[in-house]
Amino acid sequence: MTIRSRDGSLRWAVDGATQFIHAIDGLGVGDYDAPSILPEWARRHVVAHVASNADALGNLVHWARTGEPTPMYASPEQRSASIERGTSMSPAALDSWIRDSEAALTTAWGSLDDAQWSSNVVTAQGRTVPASDIPWLRAREVWVHLVDLDRGVGFEDLPEDFLRALRADVRLKRGEVPQLVAPLSEEVAWLTGRPHDVVDAPELAAWL
Repeated sequence: MTIRSRDGSLRWAVDGATQFIHAIDGLGVGDYDAPSILPEWARRHVVAHVASNADALGNLVHWARTGEPTPMYASPEQRSASIERGTSMSPAALDSWIRDSEAALTTAWGSLDDAQWSSNVVTAQGRTVPASDIPWLRAREVWVHLVDLDRGVGFEDLPEDFLRALRADVRLKRGEVPQLVAPLSEEVAWLTGRPHDVVDAPELAAWL
């Protein structure tokens, strides 16, 4: 059974990015410097990561459109440096970065035809996937990291169809993890290594 489609992933990606940008709208320096849910990351780290991810996925869209191999990141160091750059940005600069990178990504994948969507690209983890997976990769980033911002949005507030697709994806990548009886949102929080209320669940490292 197909849990996600390209059109569905595009919808999740766009809606999630809209919610993410809304969550940081008007934040000041103190708000950006406040802790996120992720250990050792302030909110500004999360925002920089999500903005950088849009730029990186734009490279994969370019790859799909032109056939020219264009990795998401030139190196792991370049990915880290991009996030670190965001830690010294002003709120206005961070806001502009994420808005501009998101708009560029949406425009870029809007130009792909069916053949280009079917072409293969390689993720930062070295997986070869069809370009049609790019919106799903973006959807995961914006929704999960929206929760990480700790701005009053939890997994229970995310779209249920997205959560079902995310659960299947994380379980596939985690490998053998136990099946637990828990609400969907709590199960996904546990599977992604975020705070949860699942009883007797083994601890999992943060995913994504």
